[in-house]
Formats: sequence, C-alpha cells, structure tokens
Amino acid sequence: MVNNKGQHPAEKLVYHRQNAWDRMNNSERNEAEVFCREYMGFLGTAKTEREAVEATQVYLDGAGFTPLLDNAQLKPGDKVYIINRRKTLIAAVIGKNPVVSGLNIIGAHLDSPRLDLKPQPLYEDDGMALLKTHYYGGIKKYQWLSVPLALHGVVIKNDGTTISIVIGEKQEEPVFTVSDLLPHLAKDQMDKKMADAVPGEGLNVLVGGIPLGSTELKDRFKLAVLERLNNLYGIIEEDLISAEIELVPSWKPRDVGLDSSFIGGYGQDDRVCVFTALRALAEVGVPERTNLIVLTDKEEIGSTGNTGMESSFFANAIAEIVSRCVPGYNELVLRRVLSRSRALSADVNAALDPNYSEVFEKTNTARLGGGVVLTKYTGSKGKYATSDAHAEVVADIRRLFNLAGVVWQTGELGKVDQGGGGTIAHIMASHDMDVLDCGVAVQGMHSTFEIVSKADVFMAYKGYKAFFAG
Repeated sequence: MVNNKGQHPAEKLVYHRQNAWDRMNNSERNEAEVFCREYMGFLGTAKTEREAVEATQVYLDGAGFTPLLDNAQLKPGDKVYIINRRKTLIAAVIGKNPVVSGLNIIGAHLDSPRLDLKPQPLYEDDGMALLKTHYYGGIKKYQWLSVPLALHGVVIKNDGTTISIVIGEKQEEPVFTVSDLLPHLAKDQMDKKMADAVPGEGLNVLVGGIPLGSTELKDRFKLAVLERLNNLYGIIEEDLISAEIELVPSWKPRDVGLDSSFIGGYGQDDRVCVFTALRALAEVGVPERTNLIVLTDKEEIGSTGNTGMESSFFANAIAEIVSRCVPGYNELVLRRVLSRSRALSADVNAALDPNYSEVFEKTNTARLGGGVVLTKYTGSKGKYATSDAHAEVVADIRRLFNLAGVVWQTGELGKVDQGGGGTIAHIMASHDMDVLDCGVAVQGMHSTFEIVSKADVFMAYKGYKAFFAG
C-alpha cells in the first residue's frame, strides 16, 4: 500500500540519520555560534592539562563554586570543586535527592598528544642549539614536523620556587619547530613506512643559533640558550630536570570552511568535551540528583598515575562529598553511591572522512554535523578492553536526548580489526556504575589541527545539560 505522497507505511520504520543544522532554527544557530566562540577562547588558552585546570577553576570561581575542603557540610544547591596536583579537577552541584541515591557523572580528559621535553633536553650540534623530546600519546610523528610550536610548562627550582613558562603564543614571541627533510634528499626516507620515516629520537626542536662569547668557548650555542633562560626566568640547567615542559602547536583555533561551520584547532580531543561538560554543570541550577564532572589527566597514555582516572582521587573526592552530606558516613555508603550512579564518558569519536573512507564502516560511523555521538563500545580486536554499555543504558540516554530535542548519532571507531581505541568508560564502570561513551565527532583526531562541527559542539552541551537535568 502506498499513500498519496508515494510512501509506503513501512518507511516510517526506518532509522534516518539527521543533520543537526537541519534541526536548528535561526535562534539556536545563533546561540550555537556564541557558545562556540566562547569554546574557542577556552581552547586557545588551555593548551596543557595544567592550563586547562587553571582556566576551569577561574570559570568555576566566577560561577559561584567554592573549594570542597572549605565546606564542613553540603546542602542542595551547593557548588564545590577539588583539584588534584593541578592536573585533575572534580566539580559538583549538590542535588535535592539524598546523595545515597547516586550521582549523575560526566567524565572527560584534559590531556592531549604533544611533545614533552626530556629531563636533560638541551644540547648543541653543528652550530645549532636543540631540545630533545619524548612524544606523549598516540601521534603520527610526521605531523609534528615544520609546525610552529610553543613552549608551555612549569619549572620547579631547587629552592621550591615554581616558574611558569609560556613562549610562542604571542605574535611578537619566537616559536620553535622540528625541521623536516627537504624532498630533494628524501629518497630513502620516502621509501620507508610512514611509521618509520620519522624516528622518535628525531623529534628534536630548534631552539637557538647565536653563539655566546669567543670561539674558544665550549658549547657556546647551548650556553647562549642557558644564559637567555637564566635572564628570563632565573633558572639553570639542573632546574630542567625538575620541570614539566611541553611543546604544542602555537596557532589559535580557527573557523574552517567558507560557511565557518567547523572549528579547527589543537587539543579538541578532549577539551571539547571538557568545556561542554563544564558549562552544562554550571548552568543546570539545583538538580534533582547530585551532578558531578571529573576532568582527568593521562587518558592518552592509559589513565595511569595519581592524576589519571585509575587513581583513587576519583573515589576519594566523592567520599569527601558524601561525608559532608550523609550523617554517619562509612565506606559502605560510598560503595552504594558509586553503584547507584550513572555516567557519561565524554570523549570524542572518529568522524567519517571522505578522503579515507576505506577505513570506516559507513553505516556505523559518525558524521560531522550529525549531532553528539553515542558510542556503545570502544576497544579493538573483538571489543577488547571496553566497557560495552548495556542496552538499558543506551535506551535511557536515547530517550532522554529525544525528549530534550538533542540531535544524536551513533558511531564506532573504524572497521572491525582496522584499529581501535579506548576511553575512561571501563574505569568508571569498575565502580559498578552504568556508563556510556558520549562525545563529539572529530576529523584528524590526534593531529595538530583537529576538526569538529559547531553544531556537534552545541549538541554535546545540550545533551550534557539534559543528562544533568534528567
């Protein structure tokens, strides 16, 4: 049977992908543009995990949040945060329901792939001063060649003084770079596999070229750099051993496309989810259930260490919150709170790229502009090391987003056995809470200039607000 529009009734049964722009009226498009401008400001400022924590703390202070440990007791509507070693942050808004009924949690990560300076980085070779690096996270090493880089980090001097360093972000400041080999002499390099063409030990950064003193002086190029660092920051070479200095792309986020529909920039994995979750938390008001965001470090290298998601800081911070809400607190109460909580692992997923369509299974791949991405499972080689959200959990979030008018889509990370990846979802799930991955689709993930759709950024924010309000 066909109706007068030439449609069969069965066609109503089919799931159709939606484009978020089609679902947004002019008012919502304008709201999305304003929101994304603010996000781009955050992205251009927070280029390291420490800087992201600092920017987040400034925002929280302005939104009426106070340090958790300054509060002896907590009541509905109270807004608090706690920071771990300047690299991890948890913030919460206390809800009307008893905290023992569980929390609404969104977890995102603050770290991004980059080049870290080695403990003894400075050397000279053939009339140049260079810095040795050790790359952090999963990068395609060739993407970091011939890119203007900025130096960000902290140096802890022998007397305990902390020196913050940022060089290369202002137009008048110098930048740094890892030089590439000219194509005229790259025959042997071009014959290698891409993974082998640029060795990790070859990611040495050009830092100086004017010698110090007379020609009789040894290591005059290295000494010239040390003298300049000492004049600028009062540091000596030994101070670099107790430093954390990162090299990141110096460029600012930019609109991409004639219609400015996309955002290009470094570190959108996963700071796009950090910002959207942060804004959602601050804007929901007094919720029914206590809402919480955990912004963690070290996700790109396995979530290890005492600032990664595997650290006890997550459970410890929740224990501090619960103990201020529940008389007669004990560990069993904490375990019940965690078990009754539900969580979104707010991390990005791969967006279909027409230039590399052969690695994607199109039916189950997210698109730029398709809305926030629900990812039931991650992992690789047979879903290894994934959380794999239960059908009930996916259905609950799907219903919630549909009711709130959130445009969403689903996506996997490429074809089966093509590769894979992971998030913090399985670590959150280890506390017996239900977890679903939910984030923004990205093209060029882990590159120095990642691409997202402004519509997807706005839908992530809208979806996280619906989750916190639901």
